[in-house]
Amino acid sequence: MSIIAKASAAPSANHRGKPYSASSPRKQMIEFDDNRLAASVFGQHDRNLARIEQRLGVVLINRGNRIVIEGEPVRARLAHTILEELYMMASRGQPIEIGDVDGIIRMHDGVARVDTAPRPRSNDAGNVPGSQMKISTRNRVIMPRSQGQADYIEKLASHEMVFGIGPAGTGKTYLAVAMAVARMLAGEIDRIILSRPAVEAGENLGFLPGDLKDKVDPYLRPLYDALYDMMPAEQVEKRLASTQIEIAPLAYMRGRTLSNAYVILDEAQNTTAMQMKMFLTRFGENSRMVICGDPSQVDLPRNTNSGLVHAMEVLKEVEGIGFTWFTNKDVVRHPLVGRIVDAYDAEAGGAV
Repeated sequence: MSIIAKASAAPSANHRGKPYSASSPRKQMIEFDDNRLAASVFGQHDRNLARIEQRLGVVLINRGNRIVIEGEPVRARLAHTILEELYMMASRGQPIEIGDVDGIIRMHDGVARVDTAPRPRSNDAGNVPGSQMKISTRNRVIMPRSQGQADYIEKLASHEMVFGIGPAGTGKTYLAVAMAVARMLAGEIDRIILSRPAVEAGENLGFLPGDLKDKVDPYLRPLYDALYDMMPAEQVEKRLASTQIEIAPLAYMRGRTLSNAYVILDEAQNTTAMQMKMFLTRFGENSRMVICGDPSQVDLPRNTNSGLVHAMEVLKEVEGIGFTWFTNKDVVRHPLVGRIVDAYDAEAGGAV
């Protein structure tokens, strides 16, 4: 790749209908060495370039393997950096999805705009550049798509017990499952245990057909989905059959000692204080434990305190436990999800 500062270029048929001024001095040009990789960077019908334009307010004009970048200097430099990182991803053979584009932009969020909202205190927080953090599984290499995810991955790598706390769509459970699979494939742990409290969200389990497994499986489906995303289906089925991977309701944890295992509790906001204590005290030798939840989505009966909220207060100073607090800025699903979370938070804040 090469860059030519203040390059001049005429409008191109590949430009997506945005105003362009050939006389503007605020231009850069980036040239890719490999046309095939450049096509991967551009995306189908140039959708990746369109997303960068939309998010950063720049104009990108692609001509073959070259892109002219026009815009405010700081944003133009940021667009250049993002395009370089996407090219590096493509050169490693990683498929580039629109979420990867959003993630790289989000990782450079402090450059793109000033964000003065402080992130809640994280004990023993690591200052690890997101670009150096990754989780390798059989099916894919997973990179952080936000600063919160980078902090979370660092905690998962360095702490025996980690709490991932925040809104839906921030990757709390997905990244925890990815780390569990990576450690199992590396031979660092013998088994993975995934658990959820079987708490109805306004519905009654008793009305679902089938035996107990049939009734609770729908509540554990997100955990299955994450596993199938990390490993070939036949490998998941084989390990489930051998109980090397176990998915079970929280109630099945009582009385057990979980050694040489990676244990994940999802939807932890729907535990009671006693259930949370029971789960945490299952911790055994050479094990890792991750607790994921969103305190704003508690489905417990009225006047029942959340075990997650209680644990956050009781354990905040305990050595060896890492906390990552995700915010709405860490939502990595469709951008609309982040706006929905913002809208609900605004409504809750304005309620009397």
